[in-house]
Amino acid sequence: MTQTQTASRTGTTAETTPAPRTGTQVSAAAPQNRLATEEGKISVAEGVVQKIAGIACREVSGVHAMGSGGTRAFGALRERIPGSTGPNVAQGVGVEVGETQAAVDLDIVVEYGVGIADLGHGIQRNVKQSIERMTGLEVVEVNVNVDDVHLPESDEARSEARVS
Repeated sequence: MTQTQTASRTGTTAETTPAPRTGTQVSAAAPQNRLATEEGKISVAEGVVQKIAGIACREVSGVHAMGSGGTRAFGALRERIPGSTGPNVAQGVGVEVGETQAAVDLDIVVEYGVGIADLGHGIQRNVKQSIERMTGLEVVEVNVNVDDVHLPESDEARSEARVS
């Protein structure tokens, strides 16, 4: 029996469901599994997809930071520890990866004055294209959650407070 793999948004693991039987050949319009060939199978780890999504999201102008307030604070502390590996590019990124599909959740902080709807569409497009191009997975959804707005004067006020 032929089976298809889908990324489940309700559970923590991908679900495998039987493909519908029609008694005819699969049409040429059906998506091909680029990760399974005659030579073998290619699997992509969740961490790989997380990193690609994080980098692709940060490439979009208007994204100030990623992650919720708590994860950003923890990340800032971790970066100050001598010998730390630097910024975590997967911070603020959640993914579910099946055999052929992936779904992505992003938590971001936007720069003040940026159109959130336009920024969200740009992020979705860039993340989807980057993951699909690099991994061969079909991205079924990219959810963008705007958690905060970065105000430019907040950086200046913090710098002045440290000097005083």
